[in-house]
Amino acid sequence: MKRYCLALDLINDPKLITEYKAYHQNVWPEIKKSITDAGIINLEIYLLDNHLCMIMETDDKFSFEKKNATDAANPKVQEWENLMWKYQQALPQAKPGEKWLLMNKIFQL
Repeated sequence: MKRYCLALDLINDPKLITEYKAYHQNVWPEIKKSITDAGIINLEIYLLDNHLCMIMETDDKFSFEKKNATDAANPKVQEWENLMWKYQQALPQAKPGEKWLLMNKIFQL
């Protein structure tokens, strides 16, 4: 099993943040299926103000490249991603089109 931590910001608007949280209380079944089919065993998203942190635990078959390709070919995932982009804003160091950025682990106890 591998663990990844990713970061992304939300648009700093309380109404939009409330809507974003509501969507994540009822994630579409097709999105959950795309996550588990990719080899993601557990996925958690944490929020502080407008900052998001996603922690993913994956099996050995998971790869970001394969997940990105599968998501690009899935109309329901694309619909979800387009909807979520209404609430999200790229981090300053993100390349065009990048959302979630992989964080580097700097400490482990």
